[in-house]
Amino acid sequence: MIIEALKSLLIGIVEGVTEWLPISSTGHMILVDDFVQLQVSPEFLALFLVVIQIGAILAVLTLYFHKLNPLSPRKNVDEKRATWRLWGMVAIGCIPAAVVGILLDDWVNAHFYNKVTVAAMLILYGVAFIVMERRNRRRMRRARAEQPSAPRGRHARVQAPARTAPAHACAANLDEAAERSIFRIADVDDIDWKTALKIGCFQVLAIIPGTSRSGATIIGGMLCGCSRTAAAEFTFFLAIPIMFGWGLVKCIKFAAAGLAMTATEAVVLAVGVVSAFVMSVVSIKFLMGYIKKNDFTAFGWYRIVVGALVLGVFALQTAGILA
Repeated sequence: MIIEALKSLLIGIVEGVTEWLPISSTGHMILVDDFVQLQVSPEFLALFLVVIQIGAILAVLTLYFHKLNPLSPRKNVDEKRATWRLWGMVAIGCIPAAVVGILLDDWVNAHFYNKVTVAAMLILYGVAFIVMERRNRRRMRRARAEQPSAPRGRHARVQAPARTAPAHACAANLDEAAERSIFRIADVDDIDWKTALKIGCFQVLAIIPGTSRSGATIIGGMLCGCSRTAAAEFTFFLAIPIMFGWGLVKCIKFAAAGLAMTATEAVVLAVGVVSAFVMSVVSIKFLMGYIKKNDFTAFGWYRIVVGALVLGVFALQTAGILA
């Protein structure tokens, strides 16, 4: 039981970190599974890999409880209305994935759940992140160049304040103005129903293993004009109904089949959920802090490296070198 609990701890840590960073939890789970295999029934394993995601969702609800709570006594009427509106956008964004997932999930898993597909998607979306961020940097440079310059000469002496702002503060203001010019949606509360539906369509792409649900929706959000922060937060919120719903379906199927957990399996599930929750809190805080000063290029290169590792594992297994 202790050994299996330690394995579950590792899997929960990997799930908590990779679920929210745009690096594909599926790709990492494949690598982990090749070296750390739980000694449980296949039916329980299928349940476990979905239900531990509930720990990740609880992290989102914990960190954003006030923002997502439309009944908070600390909110006025307008703020409560805005929260209900946000939940409406989340519901709209979930429609495409819910429809396509119900219709095609089993078929996609049967035909695309393999190491080659996962590696290809890791690399493909890694390249997409790098190309998108290079495009954004070019747009930022143009936007900075188009910002009105400070007055010079005699006019500058007349209009200049008594104490000029530090150079780094001026640069930050210039960057902020440039970013507003290329991302029309700066805050998640500003997402409209058309944008929510478009991002939901990008979420459908994540049905292909290795894509990364967060990666697909963040790319979709930024292409639709959302800032990195708005795209990331909306990605977190979109996951709540999708993951809870999928976890509930798995639990119902497990119970309907007349299956029951052993004591070891119950401990494994509890450890996995708790570790996924803790690491999700850490990874969400890290991501939101990181993207305030950086773009997603590093994640793109990381995906390419992991994709190459998955291909390497597959090649070694095909050659009979790795079991």
